[in-house]
Amino acid sequence: MKTTQYYPVLMVANVAEVSAFYQVHFGFIPQFKSDWYVHLQSSADEKVNLAILDANHETIPKDARGSLASGLLLNFEVPDVDAIYAEMTTKDLPILLALRDEPFGQRHFITHDPAGVLLDVITPIPPSEEFLAQYQTDAVPS
Repeated sequence: MKTTQYYPVLMVANVAEVSAFYQVHFGFIPQFKSDWYVHLQSSADEKVNLAILDANHETIPKDARGSLASGLLLNFEVPDVDAIYAEMTTKDLPILLALRDEPFGQRHFITHDPAGVLLDVITPIPPSEEFLAQYQTDAVPS
C-alpha cells in the first residue's frame, strides 16, 4: 500500500477548544475548519498534520460514536526541548513529567491537551551503552 499522507485524528468532545490548544501551544494552523472537524498543519513543517473530530459526528461508525481519544501519547520531536519546556511552563500548562534525560536516548517532558491526550515533547540525545545495542546502526540518536 502506498500511503500519501498519515496523521492522527483525535475524537474529542470539544473540537474548538482542542483545536485552539494546538494552534496556540504547538504552532498549528487550520487548513480546514468546521464546527465538527478541524484539519491542522504545522506552521513549521507541512508534513506534520493533526485533525480534531467531534466524537459524535455522523461519519463515525455508530458503534464507535461517542468514544473519546484516550490511552494515546503523541510524540513531538523538536530541536530544542529545553526551550519548549521553558516556554510551556510560563503558560501554566500541566507538566505531568518534568524535563529529564532518559537512558534510551531522549530528553523530554510530558503534558496533555484539553481532551486528556498525553503529549511527549522530545529531543533525541545519545543513548546509554545499555540501550545503544538495541538500536539499528542508522537509527542511533546523536
